[in-house]
Amino acid sequence: MELAAFNQLSADEAQAAIRHCVAIPHWQQSLVAARPFDTLDALRATANALARQWQRPELEAALSAHPRIGERANGADKEAALSRGEQSAMQQADSALQQAMQQGNQAYETRFGRVFLIRAKGRSGEQMLAELERRLQNSDPAEQQEALDQLREITLLRLKETIQ
Repeated sequence: MELAAFNQLSADEAQAAIRHCVAIPHWQQSLVAARPFDTLDALRATANALARQWQRPELEAALSAHPRIGERANGADKEAALSRGEQSAMQQADSALQQAMQQGNQAYETRFGRVFLIRAKGRSGEQMLAELERRLQNSDPAEQQEALDQLREITLLRLKETIQ
């Protein structure tokens, strides 16, 4: 979608157009309310500034819509389709790598009490597993910050791909 078209949508239509970027309605609403944007850079800067306000509640809300790395996202909605595409490297990985990721996911969830989140797009299965293993050594506050950083990356990448 072009920026001009996004600017001209009703608030409900605009929110629907970016809903797949992240399951945080307040972020969606705030970004829509900030329209119109003169440039893509202005849109992305506002989206980033809003995303930098996220804390634990927003992370938990967003994680409700994210499948585990290595698990196929179910559903026909745009978010599920994006997730399947973003995680294609893990879907194509050999069974040993998939099993290692599954075990890593279990260890992560036991350690931190939430799903491991990483920007999968552009990363190999081996890179994602290495990041998971590295992040298992983080303190709780450090890992929350890394998860929030990854959530912002995912969100802003999806927004960039949506509005051009």
